[in-house]
Amino acid sequence: MPQPVRIAPSILSADFAKLGEEVRAIDKAGADWIHIDVMDGHFVPNITIGPAVVKALRPHTEKPFDVHLMISPIDQYLDAFAEAGADTITVHPEAGPHLHRTLQHITSLGKRAGVVLNPATSEDVLDYVIDDVDLVLVMSVNPGFGGQSFIDSQLRKIEAIRAKIDATGKPIDLEVDGGIDASTAPRAIAAGADALVAGTATFRGGPSAYADNIRTLRGE
Repeated sequence: MPQPVRIAPSILSADFAKLGEEVRAIDKAGADWIHIDVMDGHFVPNITIGPAVVKALRPHTEKPFDVHLMISPIDQYLDAFAEAGADTITVHPEAGPHLHRTLQHITSLGKRAGVVLNPATSEDVLDYVIDDVDLVLVMSVNPGFGGQSFIDSQLRKIEAIRAKIDATGKPIDLEVDGGIDASTAPRAIAAGADALVAGTATFRGGPSAYADNIRTLRGE
């Protein structure tokens, strides 16, 4: 069964000139996790941040860092992000040659291991690794940019993954990222999601609006 809904604001939509302040603000506003999108301009068509920024942000909150790596090749960077303060490290099956080995390595670093599925990636990729993951992240947009519209076909995938997770009997998080707002959040939750990444919908309106934005996404 799904767990209580966790909200993970994506700092991709924050004011990069004052990231530390933004992280403190969303922590105070009720964020459960801090979602950090790492892009390399190769695996996805954008460049964001690296381990040094993750490390710089770590003192600003005790909330878990949910680090989504959109980089390839990936394995040689896992240790750096773990040391920088990541709590969960999520990887794409397409980002390296051996997904199982990558997940094992993340776990060996004492971190939670996650798998990210792009819109065209089938949930069947989970069949032989689901016992090795703590989180599954469904991309409801194509990765690389914020502010995109939710892809409705991903609701069927969320439902299918919910069934796979429930069959294991394990508390594996089912997270959804992309186009999450007041209208799509309840649909993702109804399909089985129990964690939502939201950038634009969280940071819209400035710090004074963050708490209300987060409550809206929870359906409160």
